[in-house]
Amino acid sequence: MSTKTAVQPQVDPRGLRFAAALTTVVLALTLVLNNPWPLAVQAVVFAISVAFGVQASPYGLLFKQVVRPRLGAPKELEDAAPPRFAQLVGLVFAVVGLIGYLTGAELLGVVATGFALVAAFVNAAVGLCLGCEAYLLIHRIRTPRTATTTT
Repeated sequence: MSTKTAVQPQVDPRGLRFAAALTTVVLALTLVLNNPWPLAVQAVVFAISVAFGVQASPYGLLFKQVVRPRLGAPKELEDAAPPRFAQLVGLVFAVVGLIGYLTGAELLGVVATGFALVAAFVNAAVGLCLGCEAYLLIHRIRTPRTATTTT
């Protein structure tokens, strides 16, 4: 009987911050221009990240091809699951924002876009991924702890 463990995809954390910086710019453009089209583009980027992994997103590919070769290898890699979940959260906010903008509920569009913008900015500026933290919290809640007994 063989026990194989699946290798979890790993990502360069610098690429995640790079993507967050680009996301910050796109979401800020949405708000500054009061135009939903940059948000629609960002929603597609989020959807690609969710469907195929953050390393397959347009921002991930740009980082891999253009930026990372200039930086060299990272000191460490991170599990790709939390950032992928964060992209799902971003996609939800982007879709809600688009619904708001496209149905005339502009305040809903602005608020949803603003929440996504704050999360992206915090990640880009200080490396704190709020969606990743939510993923880890949910994982801790859903994973049963084994009881330890002391004798």
